[in-house]
Amino acid sequence: MPRIRTISATITVAVILILSLVPSCPGQADEFADLYTRVEKLNIRRNDYTLGKVLTPKQKQTARRNAQEKAGPGTYKFKDADLYVVADKATDRVIILYEQYDPASGKKIRELVGTLFFDFGDPTVMAHDKTIYWAFNKKGIISEDQYRRAKAKRKPLEILATVKLDSSRNVMDSSDDMAGGGSIYYIVSSEPILERIHRRVQ
Repeated sequence: MPRIRTISATITVAVILILSLVPSCPGQADEFADLYTRVEKLNIRRNDYTLGKVLTPKQKQTARRNAQEKAGPGTYKFKDADLYVVADKATDRVIILYEQYDPASGKKIRELVGTLFFDFGDPTVMAHDKTIYWAFNKKGIISEDQYRRAKAKRKPLEILATVKLDSSRNVMDSSDDMAGGGSIYYIVSSEPILERIHRRVQ
């Protein structure tokens, strides 16, 4: 079984199996719209797509031409070049962005890691030199120092969105390609948005 699971399965789990059973209530729609606005303002972009932002007419055309299967309830998925996009059916807003490469050459892994560092700066957390997280609150990216201090004080952080990169090999490895290649993916998402979509479709 490969170390990195199929992203489609990850998306399905994220959208369907979030354990939240809070019932809908008056004003929930306004709160949801406000959440989307706050996430959109973070301007977390991949190519021409921004997390939380409504798809443009051109992007909707791309979605119709390149529809993908296995999106979660209340969502639809499509592909634009190498980028997969998951959108909310009710609002046409972007809720997930991801790319996956399996197999991936060492060069491809280094290029993708370099691109994300260039776009988002120093990460919030790096684990075992294979998994990297950029976490965002309403003010922007959460620094590693902020994260460590909050963790030490056991103080929860209000995280609006994350970028997670997971590689099968050390992302700092500058050696030539390993035999058989590696694998890598990143996923951009907002757990608060996914939770609310899950509540809505119940």
